[in-house]
Formats: sequence, C-alpha cells, structure tokens
Amino acid sequence: MNNEQLQALKEKYVAAGGASPNPQFADYAENAQVWDADGKRMVDFAGGIGVLNLGHRHPRVVEAVKAQLDKVMHTCQTVMPYAPYVQLAEKLSGIVPVRGHAKVFLANSGAEALENAYKIARAYTGRTNAICFSGAYHGRTFMTMAMNGKVNPYQTDFGPMPGGIYRAPFPVPYHGVSEEEALRGLEMVFKTDTGPKDTAAIFIEPVLGEGGFYAASPEFLKAVRRICDEHGIMMIADEVQSGFGRTGKLFAIEHSGVEPDIMTMAKSMADGMPISAVVGSDHVMDASGPNSLGGTYTGSPLACAAANAAIDVFEEEDILGKSRALGAKLEERFNDWKDRFSHVDNVRRLGAMAAFELVKSRDTHEPDAEMAGAIVKKAKEKGLILLSCGMYGNTLRFLMPITIEDNVLEEGLSILEEALAEVHQ
Repeated sequence: MNNEQLQALKEKYVAAGGASPNPQFADYAENAQVWDADGKRMVDFAGGIGVLNLGHRHPRVVEAVKAQLDKVMHTCQTVMPYAPYVQLAEKLSGIVPVRGHAKVFLANSGAEALENAYKIARAYTGRTNAICFSGAYHGRTFMTMAMNGKVNPYQTDFGPMPGGIYRAPFPVPYHGVSEEEALRGLEMVFKTDTGPKDTAAIFIEPVLGEGGFYAASPEFLKAVRRICDEHGIMMIADEVQSGFGRTGKLFAIEHSGVEPDIMTMAKSMADGMPISAVVGSDHVMDASGPNSLGGTYTGSPLACAAANAAIDVFEEEDILGKSRALGAKLEERFNDWKDRFSHVDNVRRLGAMAAFELVKSRDTHEPDAEMAGAIVKKAKEKGLILLSCGMYGNTLRFLMPITIEDNVLEEGLSILEEALAEVHQ
C-alpha cells in the first residue's frame, strides 16, 4: 500500500488523539535513513524521539531478537522467568550509577518506569508527595501527566490531574531562571506546598528532554542531592531520553558525579524494542511487598534480548566516543549558523544531546515558535526528519543515531542549512 492508501485507513480507523499528522508511512529503515511507502528516502534526525541511538535495525540487536524468537516469546516473567530478564538486570546493576548495590525492575515504557519509581519511593519512605520541575516530561499516564511541567498537549483534554505533585522551577538562565532562583523556588515548595516529611521523592531530568534540552549543571544536581539527603527524600533521575550514550556518557548524571537513589530509563535501552527499567539502591527497591510490581508484558524476552545486545554494542563499538565526536561536529555547525542567521541563538549541547533556539530577537531572547515550525516543515519537504521542542516550541533538538554515517550527517545538515536560509529570507 502507498502513503495515500495508508493515510485513508489512518483517518478512518485511528483515534485522532493518537494519530500522527505525518502523511508519510515508514516502510523500511537502516541506521539513519528511512524510506516511506512511496519509496521516498528521508534522513532521520529524530531517531524515534531518542530511541535509536544505535540506529535503525542495528545488526547485533536484530540478530539477538531473531535468536530469542526461536526460543521463547512470552511466559509473563512473574509466572515463569527466563534468562534474558535476570541477565539484563545483572548488566544494569553493574552500569547504572545509583548508590550502593543496584536492583532492577523492568517495564515497557518510560511512563511505566516513572510510575513504578514513584510507587517504590512511596513504599520506602512511607510518604506520599513528589516534587517535579517546570518543563519536565515524564509520560502520558495520569500520574506522569500530573508530573509533567507542561500542560499542552498532555493534560489539556483530560480534566483534573492526580494530587500530591508539586512543581519547582528548573534552572534555565537563558530564559531568566538562575540556579540560585531555582533552588530558592525548590525550598519555597517545602514551605508552601509539601513539607519535607511528606515528600517521598524529587524527580529530575539531568537534561530536560521535551522541555528544551537544557542541562542541569553539576552544582545544581549536587544541591538537589544534598537537599534530598538532608530530608530523607528519594532523588530520582529520569534518564529516559538522556540515557544510553546521548550525552557522551552512558547516563547524563555521570557528568555531575551525583548518585541518585533511583534512576529510570527506556528509549535507546533496546534500540527500538519496547522496554524500560527502574534501577535503584537495593534496600529501596526491595521496600514493596511480593507481587507489588509487575505487568503482563514487563521485561519481555524479546525486549530483554535486544537490550542485552544493545548494551554489548555500547561497550564494544565505542558509542560514547562517537557521541562526543558527533556533538562536537554539531556544535561547530550550529555556531556557524548562529554567525550567519540572526534568529539562531543559544547553541547548547551535552555530548550529542544538542539543540539551538529560534528567536525573534537575541537581545530579548523572545522565542519564535512559528519560525521553528516553518523550518521543521521545510526540512521535511526536502527529506529531513527533524523535531522541535521546549516550553515555547522554539527549540530544534537533534536525536539522530549516534552511529550516523558522515555522509548522511552532512546531507542532513545541508538540508537543514537550506531550510534555515530559505525561512530566514
């Protein structure tokens, strides 16, 4: 079937709230390239929203999934466990930088990981409330929607959100929120919304994902760690988008030296297979009772096989080194565009987690979401898949596979450069 025929099916049968606005349908993909149902080739700078750090269909991951298909597809691990689950738990325990010995719970999505992390924190502390940050994105379940620091489009149509979630400002100096102000805001939450003795956890993305690719400094993360230690609050690092090599380290929080109590991860953990994890200090993870955590498909054999293979690839193919090199290339090109195009500003990156903003004025930093949208549209017309993000919708973010070939990277950057020039004119 071609794009037009598939689009007709989508309009007739797919719920509007979950339907993609994109009239192209992926038919085949390889590393950083996708071909649609009409045979048009696209360069992929989105990576399935950060899922494909190792590229589409990495051969080692595909091979591992095919091998597992010939053995066991499903038993439900709470009914009868299987080797890939416990082998993956062992690997994650050895590489995730939480305090002390780590234990693992596997789920299907980032949102499930965040929900279960919250449950575990409540069980361990005996407290009910949580503090999250402005601009945060944690998921689309009701609890994680409440945790999100952005209303539209995630909460808009769904009525009141669950209680017990309170908001602190995330430090974004470019938009007027200094680290000092953010810490004062966090302390004020304790005075006005939830006292420390009622607060089970503080959730933080070391680098905001959907919120705009703003990195929390090591000093800010250390300050949050001190506050959590002072009050017996669980520090939970959400590495769903920033984890597995995107920032040049396996996890973004490693840049700070801070060890959280619990970490959540998903996306590039299995290079396209649906899986997520909650990893935490053993005494914390063991706080809830038997059968209190689970789900029919959590930690499926196929996804665990993919994740085990993906972790091996990270270790054997120097993906972290490639991430740092990719980030340096992006930064150099973005700064060139900043010199050439007056509306490009605030170039930033941590490893290859890179972004810049479109603004109406560099003097005022006034966001220009309309221009960002126009550039994304123009790039798509020219054959480049690109994403915007941020509280103001004016940030272009870059999540191309870390394994992208040099010539494909240059092709995509050239397309974007053309789009920038045409929109600016």
